[in-house]
Order: sequence, then C-alpha cells, then structure tokens
Amino acid sequence: MSFIFPGFLFALFAVAIPVIIHLFNFRRFKKVYFSNVRFLKSVAQETSSYQHLKNRLILFSRILAIVFLVLAFAKPYIPSMAESNTSGQKVVSVFIDNSYSMETVNKQGTLLDEAKRRGKEIASAYSLNDKFQLLTNDFQGQHQRLLSYEDFLNAIDEVKISSSNRDLNQIINKQQDVFASEPNASKSIFVISDFQRNLNSSEKLKVDSSISLNMVMLQANTQPNISIDSVWFTSPVHRPGENEKLVVRLRNNSDEKSENVPIKLTVNKQQKAVGNASILPRATAFDTLSFNGLSAGWQEGELEITDYPIVFDDRFFFSFKVYDALPLLIINGSVENDYLNALYKADPFFKASNVSAGNINYSELGNYPLIILNEIKDYSSGLVQQLKLYVQQGGSLMIFPSLETDLSTYRNFLQVLGTDLPNQVVTEKTKVVSINLQHLVFKGVFERSPQKLDLPIVDKYVSYTTGSRTSRQSLLELPGRKVFFNQYAFGKGKVYLSAVPLNAEASNFARHSLFVPILFQASLLSFQTQKIFYTLGDNQTVELPRINLNANQSLRVVKKNFEVIPDARQTSNSTRLYLADQVKETGNYNLLKGDSLLAKLAFNDNRKESDLSYMDEKELKSIFPDNKIETLKTGSAPITSHIKTSNQGIQLWKLCIILALLSLAAEVLLIRFYMKTKRAAHDL
Repeated sequence: MSFIFPGFLFALFAVAIPVIIHLFNFRRFKKVYFSNVRFLKSVAQETSSYQHLKNRLILFSRILAIVFLVLAFAKPYIPSMAESNTSGQKVVSVFIDNSYSMETVNKQGTLLDEAKRRGKEIASAYSLNDKFQLLTNDFQGQHQRLLSYEDFLNAIDEVKISSSNRDLNQIINKQQDVFASEPNASKSIFVISDFQRNLNSSEKLKVDSSISLNMVMLQANTQPNISIDSVWFTSPVHRPGENEKLVVRLRNNSDEKSENVPIKLTVNKQQKAVGNASILPRATAFDTLSFNGLSAGWQEGELEITDYPIVFDDRFFFSFKVYDALPLLIINGSVENDYLNALYKADPFFKASNVSAGNINYSELGNYPLIILNEIKDYSSGLVQQLKLYVQQGGSLMIFPSLETDLSTYRNFLQVLGTDLPNQVVTEKTKVVSINLQHLVFKGVFERSPQKLDLPIVDKYVSYTTGSRTSRQSLLELPGRKVFFNQYAFGKGKVYLSAVPLNAEASNFARHSLFVPILFQASLLSFQTQKIFYTLGDNQTVELPRINLNANQSLRVVKKNFEVIPDARQTSNSTRLYLADQVKETGNYNLLKGDSLLAKLAFNDNRKESDLSYMDEKELKSIFPDNKIETLKTGSAPITSHIKTSNQGIQLWKLCIILALLSLAAEVLLIRFYMKTKRAAHDL
C-alpha cells in the first residue's frame, strides 16, 4: 500500500490524546453515605468490571476513528502493476478517431464530441506535470510531440472530422514511437473510437508489456446507411455525341432492405439522368444510367443519392475525357493497304497515318495508341527495340505478317515481345473454326450469341508454335487450335498477332464481316485512359501521358481557392504525379500547366467508413493475444475514476472515511447503551 500524501501520517500522533484522557480520568467522585453496606461489595466489584470493559472499547473506537481519519487525508492506495514497476513522470498517448463514422450520434451528441470529452477526462485523471500526446487519423507532424496538460486540452478542441482512416496496427505503432523519448516514464495508450471492423488490421498485434493499453469504446445509435461504392463506363472510349452508359454500384451497409433509393447524375453541372435502386440487407445493387450530348473535352461528373442521416458517402465524383479523334500509325513494308485505308477513312473519328518501315520517326511513336505493322519483311534491331519499349509502356501493336518475310528475323522480333513464334508458311486451304465471343473485342458486337457464324477462309498463312508460357488470348483459331488472330499481354501494353496478311491471296479476312468490328474495337481498346476517380487517403499516384515541362514550369492542381503543386516525375512515355495527402477534400480538380487545362482529376472519400458494423470486446481483445488490455465502455458517467483506478491503483481513502465514521458511531453507541444493556441482563 502507498500514500499520495504521506505527510499527513504525522497526524497519527493524535492517537495519544484519547490514551491520555483514558489514563487520567478527571471525573470527580461524590461520597454517598449508606446506613447498611453489607450488600454493596459484590455490586461494586461487578460494576467496576463492566466499567473497565466499556472504557477500553470506547478508547479503541476513538483510536480507530483518529487513525482512519488521518489515513483518509493521506489517501492510501494499492498500486497497479504499471505503477509499481515505474516511478516519476507519466507519458500518455491518446488517439481520437476522427473518421467519418464519428459523425454518427448517440445520447451524448456526435461520437466525435464525446471522444473529445473523453480525451479531456483522461487527461484530468493525471497530474499537471505529466506529458500527453494527441493522435488522430491525420497523422500530422504537430501530433507527433508531447504536450503539456493545457496544450493537450487546446489541441483536442481543434480536432475535426477527416477523410483519412487508419487501422489499429498503424495507430498503435505510431503511439509507441512517441515513447522512445521517455524510456523511464510510465507509459499508457488510450484509443478512443467506435471501433468499426475496418479498424481491424487483420493481424495480431504485440505491444511492449510495460505499456498500459486502454480501449475506450464509444457506442452509436443503430442507423441505416446506403453508399455509392463505385462507378464505371461500359466503354473505355468516349466520342462526341455518342450514347454513354455509366454503371453505378450501391451498397446497403445496414440490416434492413432499402427501397427505391433515388439516384441523380449531373455532368458539367447539368442533370443528365435519374434512376433508383432497391437493395437487400448487406448487399450491393447495380444501376445503369444512359446519357448523351457531350462535346469533345474534359467532363466533370457527379452522382448523388438521398440517404439521411449519414450523408458523407452520398456523393461520388468522377471525370473523363471525350476524344475528338483517335490517332493511329500504319507502318508499311512496301505499299499501303487499301483495306486498312478504306476502313479508317469510313469513320472520321480515326486519324490513320501511313509511313514506310524505313522512314519512321521513333520519337513520335508514343503519340499513337495503336501501331499496325503491315507486311514488313525485314525487322531492324532499332525498330525491334523501339517497338518493344512502346508496348512495354502501354502501347498496342497489331501485326499482319508478310508471307515473304525472313522467318528468322521475324522469329527474333516476336521472341522479344513474348508471343508465339513462327514455324513456316503453310499453303493449304482451310477455315477458321473457333471464335472467342467472350473477348472484349467482341463485347457489344452481337445482340445475341450467334449459333452458326460464317468464319474466314484461309488459303495461305504463317504457322506459329503454341508455347505454354505466353499470355495468349485467342480471338480466332484454325483447326488444331492453331493461331489465326490472338492477343498477348506484354508490359503495360498488348500485341495482336495475325496469321495472315490483309490481301485476297492469303484469305478473305479483310473482306469478312468480322474484320471491321475486330479492328475498330481493338483500336478503341488501345486508348490509355486514365482512372475516372481517385480515393483520398490512399496516396494515389496519378499517371498521365508524358507532359513536357520547361525548366521553370510546374503543374498545379486547382479547385476554387485551393491550389497545390504536386511532385511530378517523368518517364519516357508518361508523367506521374505524387499528391500524397495534399488533397483533403472530395470533388473535381483541374490539372493546369500555366493557364492551360491538361486534365480533370476526381477524388472521393474511402468507402471503408460506410460499413457501420463494429467490433465487440471479445474480438478487440483477440487482436492483442499477448497483452492485457482494458476496455472501457462509456455511458453518461465520466471515466476518470476508472482510469485512476486502472493506472494509479485501487484508491482506499473513501473506505477510510467510512471506517472512521463507523468508529465514531460505535463510540456513541457504547456510551449511550452499553451500561443499560448490561444492567438489564444483570437484573434478569
């Protein structure tokens, strides 16, 4: 047992007062004369023994009253394990969850307000000389230092809701880091949160045994919540005036079914479509919104649903670009191909440029999403290396071979790209026997799956090996699963490989009905479109086509009065922007080079906070299998006394006051009733 104010123990000398009074009884005896004293001797002896016992009991009760009263002022307590192992100053790290889920309410108001109040209660349980750390989901630099009591209270008042969210592993590790500067202090960790399941880091955590772990569990009222989970377009390429289809995924984060949730779509501040969806409990639902009438350029999109009272996940921002043209390059071995020229001239959206194999400007290859090789007979080492780099960085390459090519140089070229390799030129009439209608190239080409489809006829073709290590996706196959038209992944790009050139002597492929959709779709799929949205707090890297900057130029990300200069890093074919946590608000932002608009970037909150399901005490303790943790479930009462008991030990001063009062009560009862009880017993 220890004492908070041991100096009061000197008052125990006051015990001598009742002892002195007992030893020197100052009561005066009065003489009484009796005529006959024959019976008084036995009565006097019996009364004297009763009187001595009574005096001793009264003395004992007075001593106990004084002792317990002095102990109450000295404030005795039984130290906790942490208290007994350390001494001196205490360091307390308090994490206050300020994620979006803390906007929910209970009887005490919003959870964030209660968390701030509980943080102040924790600080009040310690002395003014102890040090405190305040940590939030923002992990700001100002929260990485120790504060005095007053500074800690001021820092709590400044805590606001944030779009950032962390898991327990990140939080506990960050809190332990601050203890490194105070190795000899008593250390305590407090985590104040609603403990959503997304807080679980899915791994077991181990904390230094000298650190006291305390989890303050806030409880919110049960509330339904619908969130916009994600959006995407059915087509990766957007053309002026065409019909667009946007797929919306909604999630029901409650245990009740939601009926007819309204959905509104606006593009460039103009309403374009509306819809509604019904969602089963803990399930997802999809809705497709159609709209048109877009002109070329960057577009700002926003989806909105009506779902009260939790609204932080009811809006979703996205951006995309409507292209006015698709440039592509045709590299010819000898002459231009009439079929390719006729195909791409039929649609003004495609801007095809022809160049001979000996007159290529390699520096401009990155400007074309798709390059078509038309019957090239000789592949120089320079061309091979440039095309390899082009595909690795995300370009699409389509190869129509020459039947007169040198197979050895052709084989070396394809080996670099990781495709199947040519064996020989086969002169044999055959027919394509298989079509892969599940491939993206055929998506939307057929209204329904055809039963008997007329496939191309082949008279002469290049036979390829079918290696098991290639990333082959077959579109059309010859008998025996031989290659006719396949796709291969290489680096960030893809390679389309044909077994026949585009001439009538080899096959009727160039005049077949499949030729147009295959080349059109492959061309559209070659676009390197950027992501239509990014998530705050994920430190996303924004990758764009290469942006040429002068020595004194920089890029700016701008939204109304907000502006930030991102860290831009150049690669040979792209520009990467590193925004880290500079962008904190959702919405659509402009990427500017000087005053020129380069792109629009959309940022949304992390939807992890939308799932309002929480960990219970058992699940929380299972995360720390090797540590003892205190879980404090809050109510209307303050938690100060519980914290003092947990961190300072078991307080005994209240017990001492109660025992002192009982001792005084015993004295009063002895004085008033002891002799009467004894006399009544003697008379009987």
